[in-house]
Amino acid sequence: MSAGLPEVDSALLQKRIDELALITEAQPPVVTRVLFSDADLRGRDYIRKLCEEAGLSVRIDAVGNMFARWKGSAPDAPAVATGSHTDAIPNAGKFDGVVGVLGGLAAIEALQDAGFKPMRSIELIVFTAEEPTRFGIGCLGSRMLAGAIPPEKVAALRDPEGASLDGLRGRAGLKDALESVVLPKKFYSAFVELHIEQGPLLEQQHIPIGIVQAIAGPSAYRVRITGEGGHAGAVLMPGRRDASLAASELALAVERAAHQSGSPDTVATTGKWEVFPNAINSVPCDVMLEIDLRDTCLETRDRALLLMRSASDDIATRRGVTIVWEEINADPPADGDPRTMEIAEDVALKLDLATARMVSRAYHDSLFMARVCPTTMIFIPCRNGYSHRPEEYSDPAHIAAGARVLAGTLARLSHEPP
Repeated sequence: MSAGLPEVDSALLQKRIDELALITEAQPPVVTRVLFSDADLRGRDYIRKLCEEAGLSVRIDAVGNMFARWKGSAPDAPAVATGSHTDAIPNAGKFDGVVGVLGGLAAIEALQDAGFKPMRSIELIVFTAEEPTRFGIGCLGSRMLAGAIPPEKVAALRDPEGASLDGLRGRAGLKDALESVVLPKKFYSAFVELHIEQGPLLEQQHIPIGIVQAIAGPSAYRVRITGEGGHAGAVLMPGRRDASLAASELALAVERAAHQSGSPDTVATTGKWEVFPNAINSVPCDVMLEIDLRDTCLETRDRALLLMRSASDDIATRRGVTIVWEEINADPPADGDPRTMEIAEDVALKLDLATARMVSRAYHDSLFMARVCPTTMIFIPCRNGYSHRPEEYSDPAHIAAGARVLAGTLARLSHEPP
């Protein structure tokens, strides 16, 4: 072990990333693994087999979260955890989430190979549905673990085709009550997630390791705009109540509100539109928008939302339309745990790896694990900051470096007194 820290088998880790990428609903190199699809289930099975081959004890809860445990000498003490997700949005790449799962397993195997003996057990978690693709809500598995969403709301979720989450999980062989997913208090002593940055800063600054000190809080809103339809040639311009034009004004107001919040970390996106009747020769009478609003500070996020709602009221009055807002979710931001961050930084220093403290503007399962136990994230660079697209790429050397920092951090956390 160089610098007293275990080596990671970079070639094996990359081989596994490449193999998992071939388990996809799309033609490689595109990766698509939507919750409870055949590809999602086969991907989970691939990970389960690797964990069992590593001698880890695997269990799967009622919503599909997978837990692979390396039992320590103090098995009754709260365990140390790591992990991420393997589900992937349509037209995605092969590193998002996967680096944290397979890199987490590689970190555990490196410690095993080095003869390390954990005191606290070390557990790898593969979270269910970090991506909101199927049911419109992100981090579903970690939300449930943290008790941040009622089980009855989860059971009632429907996808765009009308399939219920309860029915889908049943067909996947998950029969236990959803109430059983919530973790007992003090189940974990710490959680550390390895992840690609999904942004360009580490690459631009030539820094191999980012230590996440804050995760932006996401919120999402569904907005229904109702006007009056009619024939595109027969309804004269002065009398129109065009829902699509009102929606366009609102989208621009969303952008403006993010700029005017007072925080550089406020971001807002109007990423989903449904227009009815969606015909070239018909005035749109009904539009549904979905708005994503995030910030590391609740005060400035709330300020941006107030600006949006005020603009919405003005647009509705001027254009003679009805605008109804529905909150999908509004989650607070999370701070990285100072002690866990310091340990990760010290491990990186011993490996002669430069670090930088960072904000994660994307949210992750760590946002909800921070409600369960002290939490931080380790970021590694990704080329051009690309993510959620097939061009997503992280250098094998960077992945291995992140896994080594994770291994050393888990080792230190495992030996902290109960």
